[in-house]
Amino acid sequence: MSDKRDYYEVLGVGKDADERELKKAFRKLAHQYHPDKNPDDETAKDKFQEAQEAYAVLSDDEKRATYDRFGHEGLNGAGGFGGGGFNVNIQDIFGDFFGDIFGGGGGRGRGGRGSRGSDLRYHLEVTFEEAAFGTEKKVTIPRMESCETCDGSGAAEGTSPKPCTTCGGMGETRVSQGFFSIARPCHGCNGEGRIIEKPCGDCHGHGQREREKELTVPVPAGVNEGTRLRYAGEGEAGRGGGSRGDLFIVVHIQDHPLFHRDGDTVLCEMPISFPQAALGCQLEVPTLDGKVNMKIPAGTQPGAVLRLRGKGIPQLRGGGRGDQLVRINLEVPTKLDDKQAELLEQFAEASGEDVHPEHKSFFDKVKELFD
Repeated sequence: MSDKRDYYEVLGVGKDADERELKKAFRKLAHQYHPDKNPDDETAKDKFQEAQEAYAVLSDDEKRATYDRFGHEGLNGAGGFGGGGFNVNIQDIFGDFFGDIFGGGGGRGRGGRGSRGSDLRYHLEVTFEEAAFGTEKKVTIPRMESCETCDGSGAAEGTSPKPCTTCGGMGETRVSQGFFSIARPCHGCNGEGRIIEKPCGDCHGHGQREREKELTVPVPAGVNEGTRLRYAGEGEAGRGGGSRGDLFIVVHIQDHPLFHRDGDTVLCEMPISFPQAALGCQLEVPTLDGKVNMKIPAGTQPGAVLRLRGKGIPQLRGGGRGDQLVRINLEVPTKLDDKQAELLEQFAEASGEDVHPEHKSFFDKVKELFD
């Protein structure tokens, strides 16, 4: 019968723990008990080895299945800890955690790899209608391109870059600090992995020159203010054979003299006269598709909102169009001729309204109110 502790108990996880939980638990124990941090503590060394063995088994699907079914005895054929069966790749465990801090995430030319080109951002102004229905726009983008003279190598004609002797062309040097191996950009080549003894006269050794590129970019129907459109591979050229960056188009929509927008809904205001509001009428209302007839019901009140279905903004990802909302504004005439004034007075009298009250000052009215 094995006297080893249960592997799940060692890591402090449940039997349903996933890979993320296992890795997190092992990281914690490795930090706590690693021999470099506890040089005089034999107990810490044993606990570190125990945690390493537990993680090596439980992170391997096949070994974990065997362990879950037969326990420690079922793993005897794996060679035992230290015998080759339970080794853990520490870089796999801690590489993603410390890579960003110590520079292990790949860089400019390290290990012979090219570097990806920079992403670019371009602010594009479109009209209200173009944003609604989509359009194509020609834009001129200044961006870095590979130098034609040296074909991007940065070296003068008839010469070529040489591998850096300091890092052997890797672009980085590694320093071991106890448990960790820390990568730093090579100081001899600034992380490039190569040395240019005679630079190209046109790009001065950079391998790139700024050029203007004219592109036709499609703007989809229904874009909103601030929508960011990504065009893959239209950014700046990479270096050393690296891929291009991306181009991001940020859309800005011009104001419209008649329409406002709320999502996929178009808003506008429609002035009408008192007789039109009172009696009802048919009006021509402007929309993004042109003028349409809209019925104004009799007795429509100022501020009423009427809906024109399907006359709004097309939805960005398809699925139809929004509506247009029409807010009614009552126009009061500022000048009336004699006949118009007479007719309105007759209407007021028929409605029981007194349009010629006896003139009284404000203070007279206040005095009457409180007497």
